[in-house]
This record gives sequence, structure tokens and C-alpha cells, in this order.
Amino acid sequence: MSEEKGPLDRSTATEYASWFKALADPTRIQIVSLLARQGRPMNVGEIVEAVQVVQSTVSAHLKVLSEVRFVLADQHGTARYYRINDACVECFPTAADIVMGRPAPVTPSCPPEGGT
Repeated sequence: MSEEKGPLDRSTATEYASWFKALADPTRIQIVSLLARQGRPMNVGEIVEAVQVVQSTVSAHLKVLSEVRFVLADQHGTARYYRINDACVECFPTAADIVMGRPAPVTPSCPPEGGT
């Protein structure tokens, strides 16, 4: 039981750090919230219009968010549509609770404490 009082294992800490880092930008927060609130896949042009940031910047932010699986991309012809990854985004509050040492609800789709 003393393991619960120690730090997270390195693998889990690294994964969670990547999530926090991905959300450490206001535009990325806007993109995640937009996709979550729209509840439908959106192309880059739609996202650019909504967040009022140039296309190259939005594309760079989408790449970061895709790398940590907060957003998923689907190719339709020449267009790429982005959608929220509900399973990953639902894990984020649980990760925050675990990092802070608070009891976290068990969420099967989240990486368990210990990173396995």
C-alpha cells in the first residue's frame, strides 16, 4: 500500500505530461472545446473560421492534439476531418485526479495507474 503514497511510475507520468502539454495552449483548448461542443467532424477550414487563427497554425495545433489522441482525423477524399476522441478526453480529468493523489473513478478506456 505504500506504493499509493509514492509518485506515479515514469511511463504513466510521461503520458499524462504529454496530455497536459498538449492542452497548454489557448488555441488548442479552443479547438478541443469546439470539436467537443459541435459533436461532429470538422475540416480545417471550419475550425479556422471558428477560432479565427490562420490555417497553418490550426494545422500545427491539430497535429499536436492528434499525437496525444485528443482528436482523431478521418480522410474523406482530399479533405481531412477532425473529431474529438471522447475516450481520451474523458480520461483527462481522471489523469488530473491521479496526479494530484485524489481518488479517481475507474474508467476502463483510460490508461490505468501504472501505465499498463
